[in-house]
Amino acid sequence: MEYRHILVALELSEESHVLIERAKFLAELLDARVSFIHIDGSHGEIYPDLINLQTTEGLAPLNTHSIKQLRDFEAAIDYPVSNILVGTGDLADKLAETIMDNNFDLLICGHHHDFWSRIISYSKHLINKSPIDILVIPIES
Repeated sequence: MEYRHILVALELSEESHVLIERAKFLAELLDARVSFIHIDGSHGEIYPDLINLQTTEGLAPLNTHSIKQLRDFEAAIDYPVSNILVGTGDLADKLAETIMDNNFDLLICGHHHDFWSRIISYSKHLINKSPIDILVIPIES
């Protein structure tokens, strides 16, 4: 399979740097584009659409601290980022449409190796809903 556009699902935590570095490595190897997605699920789906921070300023459904963290991730990758998609709700529920609209062909996400992730795996939820290949990166807790 030839990957042309890699989507990286980010949490707003330092562990996301592992995912970003893996995306950069693959993108350089495959001459692929990289995009980020962050969905804030803490308040439910208060805003149904995704906003691309690369093309829309000021309308993001996130606080300024969250946007700064995403911009810091963008600066840290040292590779062009095509899109930074943000929204609210559940990432798995938004995947199919987002992937189709943007022609993503690989999703990179993390999986925590901790007690709660063994009981309730969010990665499994993504895997069950994703129409494209997924690279799941273990995140040590």
